[in-house]
Amino acid sequence: MSGPQGDQPREHGEAAAALAAGAARARSGAGGLVLLRGATGTGRTTVLEAAAKAAADHGMRVLRARCAPGDATVPFAAVLQLLGPVQWFGQPEGTGGEREQAALLWRVLRGYADESPLLIAVDDVHLADAPSYRWLVESARHVDRLRLPILLAVTERSQYDVDPPAPGFTHSLSPALVHTHTLAPLTADSAAELVRTRFPAATEAWADGCVRAGAGSPMLLRALLDDLGEPGRHPTVPETSAALYPGAYPAAVSWWLDSAGPGTAEVARALAALDEGWDGRAGGDPGCSAEALGGLLAELAGADPARVTGWLTAMTGLGMLRADPDGRPRYAHPLLRDAVLTGVPAARRRAAHRQAAETMLHRGAPTETVARQLLLSGPVGDLWAPGVLQDAAALALRDGRAEDAVDFLRRALDEPLPDERRQRLLTELGSLECAGPGAASGISRLTEALRLPGAPQDRVRAAVALGTALAGRGKTRAAVEVLRTLNGQLAGRPDLAGLLHSASALLSDQDQTVRREVYRWLCDTAERSPELVGPAARALLVRYSATAGLTSADDAMKQLRALLAEPADPLTEPFLLGTAAAVAQWADELDEADRLVDRGLAGQRPDLLHPMHEALLNVRADIAAARGEYGRLPAEPPVTADAGPANAHAHTLIALVELGRTAEARRLADGFDLHAAPDSWELNRFLYARGVQRAAADDPAGALHDFLECGRRQSAREVVSPVVTPWRSAAAECRLALGSPREALALAEEELRLARVWGTPRTVGRALRALGTVTGGRRGLQLAEDAVRLLRDAGIGTEPELVAALIAQGRQLTAAGDRARARDGLREAVERAERLRAPRLHALAEAALREGGARRMSAARTGSGALTGSERRIAQLAADGRTNTEIAALLHLARRTVETHLTNVYKKLGIRRRGELREALGGPACAGALIPTPRARRP
Repeated sequence: MSGPQGDQPREHGEAAAALAAGAARARSGAGGLVLLRGATGTGRTTVLEAAAKAAADHGMRVLRARCAPGDATVPFAAVLQLLGPVQWFGQPEGTGGEREQAALLWRVLRGYADESPLLIAVDDVHLADAPSYRWLVESARHVDRLRLPILLAVTERSQYDVDPPAPGFTHSLSPALVHTHTLAPLTADSAAELVRTRFPAATEAWADGCVRAGAGSPMLLRALLDDLGEPGRHPTVPETSAALYPGAYPAAVSWWLDSAGPGTAEVARALAALDEGWDGRAGGDPGCSAEALGGLLAELAGADPARVTGWLTAMTGLGMLRADPDGRPRYAHPLLRDAVLTGVPAARRRAAHRQAAETMLHRGAPTETVARQLLLSGPVGDLWAPGVLQDAAALALRDGRAEDAVDFLRRALDEPLPDERRQRLLTELGSLECAGPGAASGISRLTEALRLPGAPQDRVRAAVALGTALAGRGKTRAAVEVLRTLNGQLAGRPDLAGLLHSASALLSDQDQTVRREVYRWLCDTAERSPELVGPAARALLVRYSATAGLTSADDAMKQLRALLAEPADPLTEPFLLGTAAAVAQWADELDEADRLVDRGLAGQRPDLLHPMHEALLNVRADIAAARGEYGRLPAEPPVTADAGPANAHAHTLIALVELGRTAEARRLADGFDLHAAPDSWELNRFLYARGVQRAAADDPAGALHDFLECGRRQSAREVVSPVVTPWRSAAAECRLALGSPREALALAEEELRLARVWGTPRTVGRALRALGTVTGGRRGLQLAEDAVRLLRDAGIGTEPELVAALIAQGRQLTAAGDRARARDGLREAVERAERLRAPRLHALAEAALREGGARRMSAARTGSGALTGSERRIAQLAADGRTNTEIAALLHLARRTVETHLTNVYKKLGIRRRGELREALGGPACAGALIPTPRARRP
């Protein structure tokens, strides 16, 4: 492992120069002592051998000795290596005690020196037998006093160990007699140069891995390069010694540990065990100082804390350890850590991790630090262990690290637990696994949790989680049966029965047949025994009536607000909030829907699978889509072969269409085999979205097929209102494009009838626009103008529908010959589409303008005259010093809505700061503009 001369690091240069100078002095007749010190593996032997070769080349006689632990019991073993066989030495009749033997050996050495200058090269003098050690010290004194042509070149291990070292070779010599040089560890640049010398074609990443695993030690680096061979054999530096052949690197690490002594070896292995526990996606013990870690390691290894702390500092200086971003001294590379643990039996390693966990727990270490040690230990058999692991899982979930939480909970299951506690743990773990890639194991865990005895509330949580998991995999009937079976075991607990009713109704949405059954049963129960139907279930019945076209938005919201005002049951409140949020979004109460979604999500437990969690996220996406905030919609979700499209796919598809990203939209639309997709409301949403994409791609026949299929499926689910999917309006326009005006008219009229039952501006305005387009003529123009008027008065939340209505009105006016009015409305449509950042609507409006004779678009309006009424009111309040929160409360808006309006105001007025508003608006406002009269709100 010494390597060729040309393979020497720069750090050896000064040492080689010191030895060369000493050899030159010896050849001139005035030798001396050169002591070469360094830690294990820094290259003392390599430098000494190179010096011996150079001395021989210059005519010096070289006497070598390499000391070893096995020679410690043999008197003068090292000296006899130097001098060779000495006549009469060791014979009883020829020698006396140590003094006489030393004198004889000195005379032999003088005889050699009389013949030629000598280099006496003694490697690892700290391992020499005691008589040789004393003889060498005395020889150094004689060489200096007598000015003999002898260079005594000695290497000595000099490294901070946990066990205090013996005095050094020169402790009894005058400093004037010794030329000492200490070898430094390799710098990163020097180590990289050695790697490049050996393997010139190595990549930077591969070379960096070698440098880190070499840990500043030429011995370890060369051993590693011997094992790795060419970079192509190991594209990356392995993290385990088992991947190396022939094993020079772990052998070198073992030599390093043996050289350091048993105390250091024990601490090094204890640190390696801790280091294993710090591996992970996140978490740990931030800011763990060397002193704090030294105390922990000392307790684990039974060593002196001060010495251990010093060892950590020394090893960091040498490069064996590196401080990680959290401040912990860790091994420079996982391979080095693994090599330190090589040969330690698995049972002993597990025991070390357990001891580390318990010790750290008593020392008050962070929960996750303790838990990561438990991940590597065997079962502890004490209740503190699962408690730590569950607490760590909760912390990981708080930080959004579900995979870490799963690891901790799986490990907690290895501990003996009472049935009730195991039941809760299985519910949490199964919920997390179902939400991730381990769905099959998650369902098994939840099934086991449901079988175990437990408190009724805990068993209901397990049932709801299991039902959610089953329904999410297309097994809706099985999901509802799970809940129904448990319901029969809850006599005297109407609160828990109400939770199961709500969960059954929500989960049944995934299957049209099961949905009809569940809602009929729920309606019958509400009629016969209303006391058995709680607020959450009644809210779901309100939602059912809304989708069935049986109630208006005003009545629905009135009922839901009354239910929300009742005392909330924590178990059923998520169902109530999520259902109310969905209906509020349909009712154009978007700000209220936002607030309900936020409340609902804030109450969700991340460790429990709950059907309302996904429902709330879906409502949030529905709200963004209603506002035309396509940039806030989820990024394109992955398409998996074994799952059908989700609501997120539908929203993403429509957003891609509206943003003009046609190629991406087509790829997503074609990414599912809808014939194999499970029947669900999400499939219906996607059919509608694909129809939108096909219509935008000028494929009215394909779009019509999707819209009609969506309608057929929705009707089979008793969902007839256009609040969810306005398929009739979309299908009517396709019918018209395909030359079937009578069928188009029937669809559009039915849509308007149902829209008026619900009675919200967005739904009615959309239906009026579609009917006006299909009808044409004076009547069609009137319908389009009614749509524009209704949507403009509605204000926030209907902007995309207003732009579409303005385009329809402009085309009707152009057809009627009123091109001037048409251009005014279409220019407004262009400006609104631009503010919405809706390229498709913008392109349609500009195309309609060109069809109406406009040669080019006029510049977008700027200045205070370009502000809408809502923008002007908000801008004036802001100019008078009101905060966004105060404006939102005064106008009954969400703070985010106020911020959006102000962003538009700044753009139109050409300003950047709030302080510029008053001047840009034209000075102080009149009192009437300053204090607006709030619009009456629906009860």
